[in-house]
Amino acid sequence: MNEIVVVGSGVMGRGIAYVAAASGFPTSVVDVSADALKSAEEAIHQFFRKGVARGKVSEEEATVALRKLAFTQDLEAVARSADLIIEAVPERAKLKQQVFEIVGRSAKASCIFATNTSTMSPTEIASFGGRPERTIAMHFFNPVHKMPLVEIVRGLETSDETVKYIESIARSMGKETVTIKEFPGFVTSRMSALVGNEAFYMLQEGLGTAEEIDKAIKLGLNYPMGPFELADLVGLDARLNNLRYLHEKLGEKYRPAPLLEQYVKAGRLGRKSGKGVYEYTNEGAVSK
Repeated sequence: MNEIVVVGSGVMGRGIAYVAAASGFPTSVVDVSADALKSAEEAIHQFFRKGVARGKVSEEEATVALRKLAFTQDLEAVARSADLIIEAVPERAKLKQQVFEIVGRSAKASCIFATNTSTMSPTEIASFGGRPERTIAMHFFNPVHKMPLVEIVRGLETSDETVKYIESIARSMGKETVTIKEFPGFVTSRMSALVGNEAFYMLQEGLGTAEEIDKAIKLGLNYPMGPFELADLVGLDARLNNLRYLHEKLGEKYRPAPLLEQYVKAGRLGRKSGKGVYEYTNEGAVSK
């Protein structure tokens, strides 16, 4: 059985780790922060409890999956035995470089490197780890356990064998895949960033309330979530980082809305901070 290491225990990292363990893969979650690891472990246990309560998994399946999970701050140690390392740290090039330099010198030669980036170049990221033919983008969507797609993006030197391996892993996790060529923002992030940014311009202009704009997009365009609900879920800081990158690479149509920048400066980052476009109680309910 392939051994998977997930680097980063935030919203995406813990979601990927949950799906990997639930699919039968021995999985290690790595983070520099002990507190973040503890939070991720509690969240993953809660995912399994909810899955059992809803009949998605049995008690026995949950117990077996949890036994396959480990949480550690020692990336070098777990990288040595990994077959697949999935990087899921924030969208900052220097941070990703640090991760890939460590795994590049620690992992066995056969190990595949994947980045969960939603916008950045897998070719550039591959250069940090020193094995471009075995590096690829494996873009999961939030919430990972509910969203059916993995967007696979091959870099300039990614081998066909690496693509086939990642497609197989994604299918084993119960995911559908699309495999595309590299270009800033790929398919999904380019579209999502445009919709989300335009929603902030609408809110800034007073076109409607956040609730009205979200409702219009959900019911009028058949989106499962409104753009503000989604932004709060993924983090307004993450959305702003993506927009800044796309603005740099693709031009003016991706210039971040000033209101989004204001929210981030004010610490209104979404669900993780308790307040974004909406406010959240301890139970996670939206306060209008």
